[in-house]
Amino acid sequence: MAVLQEAFPARKRRPSLGAFVSPNFSDQKLLRSLFIVSQEISSLQPLRILLKKASASIIRKSRLISILFEELVWNPVNVFPPSAALCFEELYIVLQRIKVLLEDCSSCSKMWLLSQIPSISTSFDQLMVELSTILDILPLKELNLIEDVEELANLIKKQCSEKATDCVDRDDENLRTEVLKMLDNIKREIVPDHSKLSEIFERLNLSDSTSCSNEIENLEDEVQNQNDDKSKADVIALIGLVRYAKCVLYGASTPRITTRRQKSAGEVNIPADFRCPISLDLMRDPVVVSTGQTYDRSSITMWIESGHATCPKTGQPLAHTQLIPNLALKNLIAMWCRDQKIPFESTEVNVKPNGVVLNKTALEAIKMTVSFLVNKLTASQTTEVVDRLVHELRILAKTDSDSRTCIAEAGALPLLVKFLGSEHPSLQINAVTTILNLSILEANKTRIMETDGVLNGVIEVLRSGATWEAKGNAAATIFSLTGVHAYRKRLGKKTRVVKALLDLARVGPTNSKRDAMMAILNLAGDREAVGKLIEGGVVDMIGDVIDTLVEEAVAILEVVVKRGGLVAISAAYHGNLIKKLTTVLRDGSDRAKESAAATLVNICRKGGSEMVAELAAITGIERVVWEIMGTGTGRARRKAATLLRILRRWAAGLIGEHFNTQSSSTVNMTSTRIVLPA
Repeated sequence: MAVLQEAFPARKRRPSLGAFVSPNFSDQKLLRSLFIVSQEISSLQPLRILLKKASASIIRKSRLISILFEELVWNPVNVFPPSAALCFEELYIVLQRIKVLLEDCSSCSKMWLLSQIPSISTSFDQLMVELSTILDILPLKELNLIEDVEELANLIKKQCSEKATDCVDRDDENLRTEVLKMLDNIKREIVPDHSKLSEIFERLNLSDSTSCSNEIENLEDEVQNQNDDKSKADVIALIGLVRYAKCVLYGASTPRITTRRQKSAGEVNIPADFRCPISLDLMRDPVVVSTGQTYDRSSITMWIESGHATCPKTGQPLAHTQLIPNLALKNLIAMWCRDQKIPFESTEVNVKPNGVVLNKTALEAIKMTVSFLVNKLTASQTTEVVDRLVHELRILAKTDSDSRTCIAEAGALPLLVKFLGSEHPSLQINAVTTILNLSILEANKTRIMETDGVLNGVIEVLRSGATWEAKGNAAATIFSLTGVHAYRKRLGKKTRVVKALLDLARVGPTNSKRDAMMAILNLAGDREAVGKLIEGGVVDMIGDVIDTLVEEAVAILEVVVKRGGLVAISAAYHGNLIKKLTTVLRDGSDRAKESAAATLVNICRKGGSEMVAELAAITGIERVVWEIMGTGTGRARRKAATLLRILRRWAAGLIGEHFNTQSSSTVNMTSTRIVLPA
């Protein structure tokens, strides 16, 4: 791997130098600030693994400086000469930079720190030179210091001027060279020597699976600090090396049963509005399509490039394929991520719109890790060991498209089938979730549908999985597969799929219900599947959940009515349903209001005067419709205008048993003629 040239102190999180000094510092305030910052540096511990000599040396000198300024604080000089005041201000800046550098080195990834040894060592050396220069020009005689304090100042000047013969620790540089050589061998598809790998990781104090997992998290954070794609890719290569070492040296990590919508460390639920309807993951770059729906850019781009010309959520034709950034939502997601301490920028460098790809080192490290895990799975193992191996595949399948490709091409799917029916709850969850993560990649959808036993295994987990999480992730897999039109038709014909999804939507916990309902919504995009859904009781299910999962329920109802499901609705409880839809019009989210308005328009158009009468009888309905016409989304305003036109025509006795409102574009209201949009 090429050596990264950017100096470590230039990381994104470092405050600007201008923030270190107030232009209104008084002399005494400046002395106190110098004393405080030098004390803060003195309280830091020298680095224990890398850069030990450089960090210890600069901390020792800071302790002497803190003693100097403690004396000056207690025995203040009445007035600084201008040259001294300027030196003290410059010294304050240098001390702040020293503090930031030490804190960065202490908190960052060990692997990243190792890769940056030359530039960081140079930064320590440069700071020492600047410190020495400032102290050299400091006019001690003009400060009228007492003798002891002046002697202390001269001692500090002498120590700071003693330049080290070599700013780089030889042990650190040798270790760095070994790691770079190992990365180069991986790039050339040479499997690392395990004894050498173990020695390197022991020296870095990465001596077990947990410490390696923490190191991977630190490296993932470090990706966000990089300003260019090459640096990001180099850090991801280090992630690949650590993940490989964790597996071959210490075994796969012990799985923790957590939902896939939770941060692995903090167990934080992602708000529904922040999840992409296609991938179900946190949106990093939300964009709006022509129908007004929001998706993550990478997911909707893949959908469109696969030949789809419809909106995945509503099934409506896309008037155009232009993607409009949803900046307001992106800012909200970014703020939420900061509050939850979740990295916002994606670490999936290989799928960025600018075409950046993983370097060969990172890709080969992924292949070696996958090969190791799959080979281990083929051997006879205990259930606990298998669970850990599958859990590692699950994590890897979530990281990026290259990992998903490698896992599928390595033949993992036939192996995972065996574990879908496991009586071990954790193993079943990890197996079905790995398949879910693999299904995000378009090419893997075909592999899942065509590999013997995979689809049937997922369906059985959906029907009778050991936990709600397993059932929910099976439903999410069905949702992912229905993104392909041919697979949607195929899955929509399977009665057991429809029944299992409806059952889960009725009785599962909220997250699992939502997974099932998103899959049902996709299936409803096919007219034949709508018939199966109606037979299975989709209308009853909507009535059961519309009060808790409003957006999903109303979106499904809209598609079902549009695809010919009105008879089932009128035969059930159309009056009650219309009242619920009116409540959504008044109190729901913008997206829910839009779907409710569209559903009511279709119910009134296809159901005749009886349906319109039910709607007109609701108190205050016209006022609610008027409010949506003024404040709703573009589509909601258009549908609300049509609803108002229907209500006015019904009041005027112009609506018979069946009618069509498309031809009318005006409504007479008392003495005012108002032109409404179509």
